[in-house]
Amino acid sequence: MRVEIWSDIACPWCYIGKARFEKGLAAFAHRDDVEVVHRSFELDPHRAKGDTGPVLEMLAKKYGRTLDEARAMEAHVASNAHSEGLEYLTDGRDHGNTFDIHRLLHLAKERGRQNELLDLAYKANFAEERSVFDAETLVALAVEAGLDEAEARAVLADETAYADAVRDDEREAAELGANGVPFFVLDRRYGVSGGQPAEVFTQALEQAWQGRALQPVGGAGTDAEACGPDGCEVPPRA
Repeated sequence: MRVEIWSDIACPWCYIGKARFEKGLAAFAHRDDVEVVHRSFELDPHRAKGDTGPVLEMLAKKYGRTLDEARAMEAHVASNAHSEGLEYLTDGRDHGNTFDIHRLLHLAKERGRQNELLDLAYKANFAEERSVFDAETLVALAVEAGLDEAEARAVLADETAYADAVRDDEREAAELGANGVPFFVLDRRYGVSGGQPAEVFTQALEQAWQGRALQPVGGAGTDAEACGPDGCEVPPRA
């Protein structure tokens, strides 16, 4: 069975959803027969390269909230991350264009190091004060993931390298009806949207393995939190 996961490194629910999916996969009896492939999805593809800024200010502006309300929104996400054993900084992070990291992830896929680079990128972005929008940081992460430094630098220097692969992933997401991430596709037959609880993923894998039509399972149904081009799920105002 193949599971394809569309996500963006800037999406906190992708970070959390990946951890929940992996827990759900670990509880699946046929986990050793599952191939996981990560696909590209840019939440802000029109943002200029080099246009970075503090996450809290971006959230306040995007959702029409005060900085204190933006901090509360981040605290809500952090609570979900912590419940999955993930570190999460609520302040001091940057936001920007993610096209380069997606291109590097396609290189990593060819070298068999995609999952390693993705984990390192998520950790750098959400748990450490390391900007994934800086070329030197991306090179360092690529090397930590086991990629060749010169090859990673060459990809970043050539803006056409893996650009088509990123666009193809995004086109496929649109064709599959994905307007937010994380988005999970099981054997190109069944879809699960959002950062669902681990047990939802386990049940989805079991149903897909058995070939049954995928139905909403667990308490979350199809309403799990996710991020889309218009923003991420946020708690209502108090």
